[in-house]
Amino acid sequence: MRAAFSILTAFSAMSKNTQKKKARPRAAWSGRFAEPVAERVQRYTASVAFDQRLAEHDIRGSLAHARMLAACAVISKRDLAAIESGMRTILAELRGGKFKWSLASEDVHLNIERRLTALAGDAGKRLHTARSRNDQVATDVRLWLRDAIDAISVQLAALQASLLGQAEHHAGTVMPGFTHLQVAQPVTFGHHLMAYFEMFARDRERLADCRKRVNRLPLGAAALAGTSYPIDRDMVAQALGFDGVCANSLDAVSDRDFAIEFCAAAALIMTHISRLSEELVLWMSPRYGFIRLPDRFCTGSSIMPQKKNPDVPELARGKTGRVAGHLMALLMLMKAQPLAYNKDNQEDKEPLFDSVDTVSDTLAIFTDMVAGIEVDADAMRAAALEGHSTATDLADYLVKKGLPFRDAHEAVARAVRAADARGCDLATLGLDELRQFSPLVGADVFKVLTLEGSLASRNHVGGTAPARVRAAVKQAHRRLKA
Repeated sequence: MRAAFSILTAFSAMSKNTQKKKARPRAAWSGRFAEPVAERVQRYTASVAFDQRLAEHDIRGSLAHARMLAACAVISKRDLAAIESGMRTILAELRGGKFKWSLASEDVHLNIERRLTALAGDAGKRLHTARSRNDQVATDVRLWLRDAIDAISVQLAALQASLLGQAEHHAGTVMPGFTHLQVAQPVTFGHHLMAYFEMFARDRERLADCRKRVNRLPLGAAALAGTSYPIDRDMVAQALGFDGVCANSLDAVSDRDFAIEFCAAAALIMTHISRLSEELVLWMSPRYGFIRLPDRFCTGSSIMPQKKNPDVPELARGKTGRVAGHLMALLMLMKAQPLAYNKDNQEDKEPLFDSVDTVSDTLAIFTDMVAGIEVDADAMRAAALEGHSTATDLADYLVKKGLPFRDAHEAVARAVRAADARGCDLATLGLDELRQFSPLVGADVFKVLTLEGSLASRNHVGGTAPARVRAAVKQAHRRLKA
């Protein structure tokens, strides 16, 4: 849901409509004031241009609240019936694009209340009994975010499934593993991709944990001190699927930890996406030539006809900064707020909404793109043969022959230096040459100096041996289904 253009359009349209009306509707709280809010201030403080997306959640919360009020005899059954009927009409108008939003009504809550009052009369005015917009908006945002977390978790699982498909296919495809972007040891492409599977698995765990703290009901806290009406908060919590209620009324209306925590999880998701993006960009470069991305995820150059640019991974790297910035914005928003609710908190929604939108869009695109990656196994293998990638295997070989590891490390380092001087790889040195560095070297040394030998030797849980990668993929499939 790309909000920026539509929000500006809606805001502009509402501003023009407001300007055309000489007699603006009175605000719900205007009885205290001798003059209306200045038009510029009204535009500055209104949130309806972006909090419209909370509308259906606002209706859900309002219906649960109304049913509780009726059950507690705070409002009549007749009022409840009128409220339910009016909300059905409003919901149909929202879904049909016929609901008329008003900037003068400030936010999603007052817009719906205004329309409900027009439909249900005094019953619509009674709906706000025993609640405030403070606990109302906190409830709406939690309901919305809970649904967003569930949807993003499903998207993460879909991306993980794409990674598993590639990992299974390339469980034995050799590539160089890197540290410091220098060739380190041979790994398989499948093993490499499984590292990202684990990152996204942790992301799903974090979201599930975050959801527990999102899923607490603020409604009933009213403005900050609770309410004098005989309400049943547990009834509302159960109706809305919350695990329980917020225990302190001051905290209930002023807390935005749950939004900050989600944005922290979102920033980590995008950080993992960005790391993968960086590798895709490198691997697609002709200097690597490891992979090809489908054309639908790339663009060309306006001047260089040969170019195929990895725009999607590059843009995802950039959008990572955007989401991390939203996390910092929310932290700064809350850092100096006294209890309880303050108007500052209106600024929580746009960073939160955009974080959800950005993560959701990115995951959907990457799921398709990862599934479409084509691998040049020959290029990967050729790169793995460079940079003495089996040097550690030679050191391990000498240790198994009885040489202390530090001495083995020194012997192999000298062998590498000799290979560099000759302009060849360590694995291409002859037996006699290798014996110059240690008399323990035997004819069986070349088994450990091959790429396949190196991979096969790491046959333990978490290792890169093809058999272990295949076993890890099978286990990962079971984890996804759990």
